[in-house]
Amino acid sequence: MWFVNAAAALGIDKANALNWAAIRSMSKIEVGRLVETLGVDPGGPMTADDVCRLLTDGFALLLPDSVSSRMRVSATDPATVRLEWDDGECFAYKGMKRAGMLDGYECGVIYRIECWLEVLDIGYEVDPPTGLCRMRLNGACVTDIHFVSELRRPLISTDQ
Repeated sequence: MWFVNAAAALGIDKANALNWAAIRSMSKIEVGRLVETLGVDPGGPMTADDVCRLLTDGFALLLPDSVSSRMRVSATDPATVRLEWDDGECFAYKGMKRAGMLDGYECGVIYRIECWLEVLDIGYEVDPPTGLCRMRLNGACVTDIHFVSELRRPLISTDQ
């Protein structure tokens, strides 16, 4: 609801910018907590399967099952992870649809994953690029993350 109120007070563009800034700031803390809780070595090499487990287990810890169970994460090849929401079931899509803000909403869910990968210093490309809600634009939300380099070194300390 903070997004709806920010958009009402400041406009959708400013609300999107604030949302992404908040996500980026929180990601360092989230990843630090997740790697510690899940026993992930943030400085070690990771495979696409390892990233799938981190995303699946991470979202299961952070979101209620009614939300996290609606997203599928799979390694489609050794250098690609696919994220796919059940039709119409992304919590952000549903919330923005109820609020009547789908036309201008920029996806914070995929952006959050991008921020996690950046904190872990994993090189990646997202296809299609993160922007306006994919479910709104395409009727489905499917994202491929192609890894362009291995984990080099963590940008965070698990002490956070």
